[in-house]
Amino acid sequence: MEIALVLGLLLLAIILFATEIVSVDVVTIFLLIALALLGILTPEEAFEGFSSDFIIILASIFVMVGALKKTGVIDNFISRVVNIKKQSASMLTIIVMLFASLTSAFLNNTTITALMLNPTIGLSKLSGVAPSKVLMPLAFASILGGTCTLIGTSTNVAVSGYLAKQGLERIGMFDIAPIGLILLVVGILFMISIGKKMLPVNSKEDLEEDYAVRKYLSEAVILEKSSMVGQKMVESEIAKMGFSIISIIRDKAKFIPNRYTRLNLGDTLIIKGDIDELLKIKDIPGVEIKADLLDFNTKDDELHLAELMVLGRSDVIKNTVEKLNFRQRYGISILAIFRKGKTISDKIGKLRLQIGDLLLVQGNKESIDLIRTETDDFIILEDYKPNLNLRKKGILTLSFFLLSIILGTTGVMPLAIAFLFGAFLTVAFRCINANEIYEDIDWRLLVLIGGMSAFGIAMTKTGADKFVADFIIQIFEPLGSYGILGGFILLTVLLTQPLSNAASALVVLPIGLQTAAQLQVNPITFAIGIMMAASVSLLTPFEPSCILVYGPGKYKFFDFVKIGGLLTLILMVILLITIPIFFPF
Repeated sequence: MEIALVLGLLLLAIILFATEIVSVDVVTIFLLIALALLGILTPEEAFEGFSSDFIIILASIFVMVGALKKTGVIDNFISRVVNIKKQSASMLTIIVMLFASLTSAFLNNTTITALMLNPTIGLSKLSGVAPSKVLMPLAFASILGGTCTLIGTSTNVAVSGYLAKQGLERIGMFDIAPIGLILLVVGILFMISIGKKMLPVNSKEDLEEDYAVRKYLSEAVILEKSSMVGQKMVESEIAKMGFSIISIIRDKAKFIPNRYTRLNLGDTLIIKGDIDELLKIKDIPGVEIKADLLDFNTKDDELHLAELMVLGRSDVIKNTVEKLNFRQRYGISILAIFRKGKTISDKIGKLRLQIGDLLLVQGNKESIDLIRTETDDFIILEDYKPNLNLRKKGILTLSFFLLSIILGTTGVMPLAIAFLFGAFLTVAFRCINANEIYEDIDWRLLVLIGGMSAFGIAMTKTGADKFVADFIIQIFEPLGSYGILGGFILLTVLLTQPLSNAASALVVLPIGLQTAAQLQVNPITFAIGIMMAASVSLLTPFEPSCILVYGPGKYKFFDFVKIGGLLTLILMVILLITIPIFFPF
């Protein structure tokens, strides 16, 4: 009965994680409460995962990486790329992939991709290479770089911590480096050969047409003094300026106008046009852009325009613009919105944001900078202006980060203490404000990892892991240990599509360890296979790094399925061959 309950809760968790009806941390807490109330876990067991040292390691890394972002040290590293001279397509791909993978081996891959996005586009233009030929390799390299070190991804840290809790040997800082480097080399070779031929060719002109002269959606209101009151739509100044009037909202009713529809006082026009023309509307008497506006008459040097891309964060996506209240939350105003490949006719305030939406916003420099440094909900798409003045605090933070790696790797300190020490020094030397550290920590990820670790205890305690392990052995046993390992690699890769990498690894890991125990083989072999498989799934553009390049590269969904799917298949075979060599059965 308990096995059925645990597996039922696991299936429910997978469904909720996949559909994102509620946030992943809320789902995780629900699972812990359910397991405790059903008597499957004691309260101590339910919350044991949150006291693990890997939670300390991750939180400490978040603090130091947050400081590196705020002090501009990462920007300074990325600026080195801008100075690279004109290169061939293959050499440019190699340089971009090597740089992205090197940095993402120690820092968050999404951050690296976001910072390298505009420099990479600039380099591709300089070299006469279509950006679509370089951006997907950039995203893939940032993901594969995380397979080279223990701290390359949160998944690696979580798996290592779970192994320690099971009394198994912890994964060292560079234990997986040989396998990770092989995966990276194979990835680079693939992208400059087979992948290069499969990547679409979207010209520089196409890119500029779509991303420099975007047709944004906005709202214009006809005021009392407007000369357009009573005019036919086709004769109005807005129409003559080249705007498309998508729909009209009149007396709370929305309708699609024709060219002869007459405009009335108070009409809200849903219009579509480029940025330059959009800003000229303020010069038309009796017409106003309807948004949570800052004063358009403020001096130009006090107001700034920026384009924000929406990332896959659960507290932003699926919320309406109105509910997010950008003016109060960020100190900026939304002027318009762009959604690639879709026609929008609803009011901006009622739109539910989606991954990849672009927002044209206006605010003062401080507010725009706040978006850049204080939130991971968006990235700013603008001309890249690197911070070439590496500040003293940035140098200190980088030194503390490297010191943590050295102390933890050499065994002078336990890994958790080493990184906690580095985070302490970062705060003590005021490289980051003490109040800001709580904003830089991804609490949802920590709750997910801590909670799913406890779920692993529940599976082991009830025998659910043994039940599933028996089923998997029954299917793959004719293929031997290699076949069973391959089955777990495939299962993990497939689960990373509906689940996060960390969640998929922690769901499969208890089953893998139990299977290894029943086969009387090295459990570390299966653990490494599951952990690495979670980081080589490139099947779709849903990985945050891939989302960032999806729009600017003008890729189609099938481009990732085709190219990423083939590369994923190759990397899975590489894992199946190399893991037993470095971690024998």
